[in-house]
Amino acid sequence: MDYNYLAELLFPQITELPHDVEAKYPPRQLPEGAKVTRFAPSPTGFVHFGGLFPSTVGERLAHQSGGVFYLRIEDTDAKREVEGAAEGLIKTLAKYGINFDEGAILDEDGKISDCGNYGPYKQSLRGPIYQVYAKQLVREGKAYPCFTTEEELDELHAVNKKEEIKNTDWLAEAEAKRAEMLARRNFTIEEVEEHLKAGHPFVLRILANGDPEKKIKFTDLVKGTLEIPENDEDFVLLKSDGIPTYHFAHAVDDHLMGTTHVIRGEEWLPSLAKHIQLFQFLGFKLPKYMHIAQIMRIDENGNKKKLSKRDMGANMDDYTSMGYCPEAVCEYVMTLLNSNYEEWHMQNPDLPYTRFPFNIKKMSTSGCLFDFAKLNDVSKNVISRMTKEKVYELSSQWAKDFDPELYEQMSANPEYTKSIFAIGRGGKKPRKDIALWGDVRGYISLFYDKLFAVTDAYDEKFSKADIKLTLEEFLKTFDMADDSNAWFDKIKDIADMLGYASDMKAYKQNPEAYKGNVSDISMFIRIAVTGKLNSPDMYSVMQILGYETVAKRINDMIKSL
Repeated sequence: MDYNYLAELLFPQITELPHDVEAKYPPRQLPEGAKVTRFAPSPTGFVHFGGLFPSTVGERLAHQSGGVFYLRIEDTDAKREVEGAAEGLIKTLAKYGINFDEGAILDEDGKISDCGNYGPYKQSLRGPIYQVYAKQLVREGKAYPCFTTEEELDELHAVNKKEEIKNTDWLAEAEAKRAEMLARRNFTIEEVEEHLKAGHPFVLRILANGDPEKKIKFTDLVKGTLEIPENDEDFVLLKSDGIPTYHFAHAVDDHLMGTTHVIRGEEWLPSLAKHIQLFQFLGFKLPKYMHIAQIMRIDENGNKKKLSKRDMGANMDDYTSMGYCPEAVCEYVMTLLNSNYEEWHMQNPDLPYTRFPFNIKKMSTSGCLFDFAKLNDVSKNVISRMTKEKVYELSSQWAKDFDPELYEQMSANPEYTKSIFAIGRGGKKPRKDIALWGDVRGYISLFYDKLFAVTDAYDEKFSKADIKLTLEEFLKTFDMADDSNAWFDKIKDIADMLGYASDMKAYKQNPEAYKGNVSDISMFIRIAVTGKLNSPDMYSVMQILGYETVAKRINDMIKSL
């Protein structure tokens, strides 16, 4: 077989050689140890929560090492591409602190353009580059054309991909298809010329030389040392439209773009032998691979399942509508990625998560469990550390889009609203009432007459007479000029007058001697003023509400009793 002639038959339009292409993509000039990583999604829909994992790892590894983190759009599957998905992806990732040094970016008109010297960064624009390397593989007898219908190829691919074929008829058919494909390795130049003259399309397949009975030892930076069978499958490199498969495109691109570390989900492990063989055939240095554990969830039966795109929390757009601040989501991702993150954060409570020294060795080799309760705890901590100004800014932005009525109240008097958020903020033990901006309405509604409602009721064990007397006596001496100590002393006086313990130590020593304690008296007032059993510091609440509002609410409660 004259492979040079075969290469010219198949790719007459390609005149460049690999060294011509590589001259356009010189090695990067970076400090020793710098990592070049990429996020390379397909624009097939929304950004999945699982996509935040590899992109966060890539961003951290590159930027901690003084390297480069770039975005490549793998849009070779036109049938699955969703219009606007790539643009949405870039915007969403930016919102969650995933900033790229180069790659596909949005220009002033919101269109995707290139930033960097190693583009194009959309694979659909790199067709001739892949064909240069495809032609070279043909020249070297490492790839061959397969003239057949796309339907036949899809059918064969589906059969070969089955993990288990219990039906012997299916197994026999798979073996027959395999034998047929192996037979297609044997062809003549004359047959190729006839096919091309007739206009028949072809796919280009690798001429696999692996032995599945032999094992390859491979070190994955997350999974450790692996032993995998050699590849003996003649997988497709170029489809019949000349577009490369993922296998071929990622090998060429990662080589030319200087990728040092490939970070991807563990679902790609079965393809690893193909990629090792492909890099060898192309003469490229194999990058380091990191196969990240899948994101799991607990289903209604208590079993672990992969977080699918239909699950709540899978779509990153959901976090915006629910009101999670991006910083909280990013911190939560760090707790899942590195087991020592929370310990570090306890020791460095004032540092941003971006200062955490991310470590590959601390990554889980099993599935990470997605948990909304844990996310909420992280989010509460993040928001509790914000200033009142920051909380107002972010929560009002969210309310403007998702709760217009709340926004109307908040924005009418920003300083008033900020004074609400100031309650219990700062210090070693700040309040943690807000996990997401959707919680803000419930937290601040008591401060606005239009939103106020009494939602909690008095326990029936307390007499209405005591409740009523407490409210009446409180109003008699209520003075906005009192400091918190004088204010609380008056509440303790009411407790003593009604037979409730004003001293908690005395109450604990002999509870039978009292109707209750001063906290019960405070609760009588709290429900009347705030409508809730639990609320921010009541003295601070009254200082913000003012005398007239406090008095009106207490009088309204007295009437209702």
